[in-house]
Amino acid sequence: MDNQLKVFKSDKFDVEDTAGLSLFLYPDSLIIFAKDKNQANIGIHFYSEFENQAVDEMIFTDPLMKVDVPCKIYLHRKEFSLVPGVLFSSGNESSFLRFVSQLPENPYYFNTPLDSNNLQVVSFVEEKIKKHLQARFTDLSFHHGSCSFLSYLFKERFNLIGQEVLINLIGSQCYVAAFTDQELSAFNIFEIEKKEDILKYAMILIKQLKFDRNHVRVTVFGVPTKSDITEEWGKSYFHNFRILTPHANQNYSHGFKHLKDLGFFEVYWQFD
Repeated sequence: MDNQLKVFKSDKFDVEDTAGLSLFLYPDSLIIFAKDKNQANIGIHFYSEFENQAVDEMIFTDPLMKVDVPCKIYLHRKEFSLVPGVLFSSGNESSFLRFVSQLPENPYYFNTPLDSNNLQVVSFVEEKIKKHLQARFTDLSFHHGSCSFLSYLFKERFNLIGQEVLINLIGSQCYVAAFTDQELSAFNIFEIEKKEDILKYAMILIKQLKFDRNHVRVTVFGVPTKSDITEEWGKSYFHNFRILTPHANQNYSHGFKHLKDLGFFEVYWQFD
């Protein structure tokens, strides 16, 4: 696993300065952000190949994981549900999730409120993974990985036009959102095998929501620096196509060369 590790850190990094951790488990990779007492990122470990089942090993081998500080886990997984705040009630998570996934035995459910509690993002983590993490961290919290992207879209909603399709790439998968007149109309996660899949999912939403292809705006986030997904390519299919990096709510000390080349949305913006 160490062979797949890339380390980014500040010029004066000291693991003892770590006051909190944020772990983002993607479909096939992992990023650990170490933050100081001011919530600035001081060290980052990126595992380009990682499976959730390896969490128990990583807890004991990764240097950033050896300090017992508050730890936030963000799980990018297919099994989640968006529930209107007025319908959500604690204890009924299985009712919302059983329609999207077969649930494991004894899952640990968690939820995150967004958009001034108008929306709850509900998901779960397997009991084994939760126990491994609980054994390591006294202060532990879970969120679904989509919360960063969704929280950003809600913050930016008043900059959106009437018909929007917004896509966030996360390795072999992507989140696809649609807004109609600045209100969330659709949101889901899909597999990506080739770049043309991005166009396919955008077209599906455009058709379902009866958007005008000549007026809809398609925006893609999370494109790595070295990628053949370009604005020129996208504009050959959509008149209003753009590739963006989100406005940042993440601070960094000096250093971190090439970090942004990874393209991950959470390098810039994280739900907190």
